[in-house]
Amino acid sequence: DLARSIQDVCEEIVLRMARTAHRETSSRNLCLAGGVALNAVANGRVLREGPFEHVWIQPAAGDAGGALGAALLAWHRYFEAPRSALPTDSMNGAQLGPSFTDEEIASALQESGAVFSKLGDDAIISKTAELLANEQVIGWFEGRMEFGPRALGSRSILADPRSPKMQSLINLKVKFREGFRPFAPSVLENRASEYFDLEGESPYMLIVAPVREERRLPLPEGSDRWGIDLLNEPRSDIPAVTHLDYSARVQTVNSARTPAYHALIAEFDRISGCPLVVNTSFNVRGEPIVCTPQDAYRCFMRTHLDYLIAGPFILAKSEQPSF
Repeated sequence: DLARSIQDVCEEIVLRMARTAHRETSSRNLCLAGGVALNAVANGRVLREGPFEHVWIQPAAGDAGGALGAALLAWHRYFEAPRSALPTDSMNGAQLGPSFTDEEIASALQESGAVFSKLGDDAIISKTAELLANEQVIGWFEGRMEFGPRALGSRSILADPRSPKMQSLINLKVKFREGFRPFAPSVLENRASEYFDLEGESPYMLIVAPVREERRLPLPEGSDRWGIDLLNEPRSDIPAVTHLDYSARVQTVNSARTPAYHALIAEFDRISGCPLVVNTSFNVRGEPIVCTPQDAYRCFMRTHLDYLIAGPFILAKSEQPSF
């Protein structure tokens, strides 16, 4: 298979380059950028098999990340700011995009003719977690928009990873794409090792890691399914985010980067016993990730999302006027 062969060669080249860099520098740390650094499978192998203790990948590693480089160049060269390497991730979750006040969100929803209600901070988290546990698919619009190609809990579509039907349902009825396309898990950082063979963090969804052996489910004996038909067989106790090879593209979540998103997953864990959710970008195929409240409402109404959570506001699809 041509695509698989190219992937294998890419992984081997990236691993060899990483080992060469380590041999030349003796550094314990590796930073990756460039379009190939979006290859989460290769990144996972570098983390597991490479010689580095810490691997950090620029979240907008493709061409769009050049904007960040240009800003840093101006900051250091023209404003003569010192270069300082911090021991923590100073990108703080890549939340570099716009945010909207509650008043701005409410005004946008009113202008769109939306029917909505407002809840307090704790209530909106509790209600959303309850909806997820009942297999409702949620559009989640909260805080500043993420920088880069991945939705990281600010402009996301969320669902229950335990549901065997969720992968196909979201692909066909929300994203309008092939039913076999995989989704990623957002997992509480301190619980990730219970589900994945992953050491350290993966805040930008750029590392593929194996699902732990004890979480996997064997194929039924005598099954003659193959190829795409294998997708109909659950691969683990979190089937909506488990690839055919028993891996997943993991995002680890902590309260420092995304406090509201972390609180939501923690509440979902409290009521369901599962410390992760399905996370895919809040958009449909061929369109960019939603940015504004107006974008979020349009996407919500044009898809089969069940609910939209926009800041403190909750919208049920069944209550909305025709669009």
